[in-house]
Amino acid sequence: MARASRLHYAWIVVGVTFVTLLVAAGLRATPGVLIVPLETEFGWSRATISFAVGVNIFLYGLIGPFAAAVMDRFGIRRTMLLALALIAVGVALTPLMTQPWQLVLLWGVVVGVGSGATALVLGATVVSRWFAVNRGLIMGILTASTATGQLIFLPFLASLASHYGWRSVSLTVAAVAIALLPVVALLMRDRPADLGLAPFGAPVGAIAAPQRHGNPAATALLALRDGLRSRDFWLLAGSFFVCGASTNGLIGTHLIPACLDHGIPEVTGATLLAAMGVFDLVGTTASGWLSDRVSNRALLAWYYGLRGLSLLYLPYAFDLSFYGLSLFAMFYGLDWIATVPPTVRLAAQAFGAARGPIMFGWIGAAHQLGAAAAAFAAGMIRVELGAYTAAFMASGLLCLSAAVMVMLIGRGRGGIAAAVPAE
Repeated sequence: MARASRLHYAWIVVGVTFVTLLVAAGLRATPGVLIVPLETEFGWSRATISFAVGVNIFLYGLIGPFAAAVMDRFGIRRTMLLALALIAVGVALTPLMTQPWQLVLLWGVVVGVGSGATALVLGATVVSRWFAVNRGLIMGILTASTATGQLIFLPFLASLASHYGWRSVSLTVAAVAIALLPVVALLMRDRPADLGLAPFGAPVGAIAAPQRHGNPAATALLALRDGLRSRDFWLLAGSFFVCGASTNGLIGTHLIPACLDHGIPEVTGATLLAAMGVFDLVGTTASGWLSDRVSNRALLAWYYGLRGLSLLYLPYAFDLSFYGLSLFAMFYGLDWIATVPPTVRLAAQAFGAARGPIMFGWIGAAHQLGAAAAAFAAGMIRVELGAYTAAFMASGLLCLSAAVMVMLIGRGRGGIAAAVPAE
């Protein structure tokens, strides 16, 4: 009885993963704080800086399926340690840069690759290996960690940038990544079987999926080949492209500069993003709970529809002072990344629990492709038109189209048999 009452190690793994995703979210949100200071100090155009951010976001997504395959081959812990080391090196070197190509190389390539290996595909891999029940809820909690990362980091980083300059932001972020390395090294484990355990909720002695021994790149590319033959993959990837374009690509990158355009201080803009993080912490956790119980197609349709309406409202919110933006932050924040748990569930149902994380990695790559396109396009629109209004309106209309798209997932020939997956 004493043994049965002990805390399952899966919860420690979830805790370490939560903290890692939280830190990665803080890193991902940092460019929004740096755009205006870099523009001011170096005279680089917002389009140039947005290009570097776009490269970061694109690689953040592209590396996901390969990271999932590497985790299968070499283990979660080793992959996380390598990723955090890359992030720390890339960010620590940014105070030395003097040319735009250096920004693209460090923040775009090095940090993009490192943060991509600690993205949501990490959460999907942990959930599929360590949990046999309540997978949607756990994925919702892990996804919500990205909101918590904004809550903790953004106002603090914006304050650092305002009082001590953008270089202090880079050094602080690098120090946090370095501090996380021993935590991962000491506490993270690859599989329940490493500790003689079954996944949480599975019968004692349950056989876990075997570790893969093939070439990780080949494994990821073969999964993509099979995905491209599936209509559900295209629908999931297409809707997630819109998700990325309407969240971290647009709002996560450009809300603070848009606030500055309307005379709202940088710290206030960062506080708005942090407030979205608070509401998303609630919304995404609830989304995970609902995804275990309700039609995942219907959830996604509601999420994209409501997000589209909130983005169509945003240009008018700036004219309603800080209170108009507060309403946007609350409404939009509840829906920030609530799309992730049902998308993970639908991917696992369509392609199997063992292959689900790699397939979600490719679907996540589409998310980041959309985010990269939106980050760059919004910067160009701001340069050409002098305002972000067209970018916000276009993104809102894309979300409304995605609400229609997701209702087709699993319908017709070759589709998912049911909208609500079984545990």
